[in-house]
Amino acid sequence: MQSRIIWMDYTMRKPQFSFFLAGFLASLFLLASGESSLALDRQPNSDYHVRREALAKKAGGVVVLFAPMESEGPNDLYGFRQEDNFYYLSGLIEPGAALLIAPAAEAKGDAAARSYTEILFLPPRNLIQEKWTGPKLGPENPEAPKITGFDRVDDMAKLPEDVMKAISGPRPVVYTDVASHGQTSASTEPLEFLKNVNSFLGFQDVKPMIWSLRTAKDAGELALIRKAVDASVAAHFAAFKAVKPEVNEREISALMQYEWGKRGCERPAYAPIVGSGYYSTVLHYSDDDNVMKSGDVVVIDAAGEYSMYASDITRTLPINGHFTARQREIYDIVLGAQQAAEAVFKSGKSNMKREDPDSLYEVARSYINTHGKDLHGDTLGKYFIHGLGHPVGLNVHDSTDRDAPLGPGQVFTIEPGIYIPEENLGVRIEDDYYVDPDGKLIKLSAALPSKAEDVEKLMAGK
Repeated sequence: MQSRIIWMDYTMRKPQFSFFLAGFLASLFLLASGESSLALDRQPNSDYHVRREALAKKAGGVVVLFAPMESEGPNDLYGFRQEDNFYYLSGLIEPGAALLIAPAAEAKGDAAARSYTEILFLPPRNLIQEKWTGPKLGPENPEAPKITGFDRVDDMAKLPEDVMKAISGPRPVVYTDVASHGQTSASTEPLEFLKNVNSFLGFQDVKPMIWSLRTAKDAGELALIRKAVDASVAAHFAAFKAVKPEVNEREISALMQYEWGKRGCERPAYAPIVGSGYYSTVLHYSDDDNVMKSGDVVVIDAAGEYSMYASDITRTLPINGHFTARQREIYDIVLGAQQAAEAVFKSGKSNMKREDPDSLYEVARSYINTHGKDLHGDTLGKYFIHGLGHPVGLNVHDSTDRDAPLGPGQVFTIEPGIYIPEENLGVRIEDDYYVDPDGKLIKLSAALPSKAEDVEKLMAGK
């Protein structure tokens, strides 16, 4: 009883616990009215259930995760965005929810046998707040298990009691989102209340286990990534036609966001980069506020997020529609480095690490170092100042098992670049790739041309 009083005190002190975002699925509350409207292109409930079972097996113990509060969301500009791991396991985007997963366990000592268990906990509805944010799914809704795909849906106040029933032993452990140094976790504060019930309770970080599961994308995830890529490719096509001398970089950024937005993307996958002239050499330039000048190039690194899944595409364009001889030289070297990495890819063996004989990075860097010179006669490798690629999924730099070689189900970028501030010349070419079940490398963004002559033709409207 004491744990319930403490927990209720916590939820009362944190009133936003009751304030859900009006966005998961309008069908969550509209069942009674017969209406249905999807906020996201969500996978079937069975897909998320399979992931929860896989995590329970991998952890071998009780897993408890909390979604962040709405006020703790990372992106106020575009509204609340669910934490990636919580979404991966639940497909739910409401703030303040929690889930408990426990594997089946045999009877041991005083502990009774337990079948596989999964429970979704929801805060109670706040009808006054819902006048501002819209109706929510409450734990009292008898349709909640069917809607969410969880075996059981219950009131948040019951979480401590259910956790204590699930754990056992003199020093029980809960696998959860343990905050790394300098970071925060939505699970830290609420789980601290459980220590009032059992001071011997310990927490272990579950994130690496989830990242391992997220490494290979299932068919549903790949379909969503393809939609993000296709929408972003369309936005880049629009940019090819709109880039002209005396046009502000911001116009191109705004145009692209409109193009992928009307194709279903809810937000950019990252801050769009439209950098011309000197700013083509600044990797994370995001002011996008310069007027583009004839004779310069512009690096456009911009892509949308579709139903929580990211894409990441970069093209470099000559602002007046024609590369100079020097720009074409550097451009072709960058493209050649990307193609060299593609050519040597081996499923289950290749990786993106530096100083590794099977690294695609080393292949690309070697190509850059053996093709072309700077104005002082030095090789160009020192102007390739970032990695060759990264995983893509629920985040544009997706959390996966970074030690796993690139193999079936993985989605990642290949993005060589050369940045020479002395020449106001930066070139990056970036595409999204997928390794199919047979180990074949598939370029998801292949519809967007990257050869210099094709870029010039498109810009000329041909």
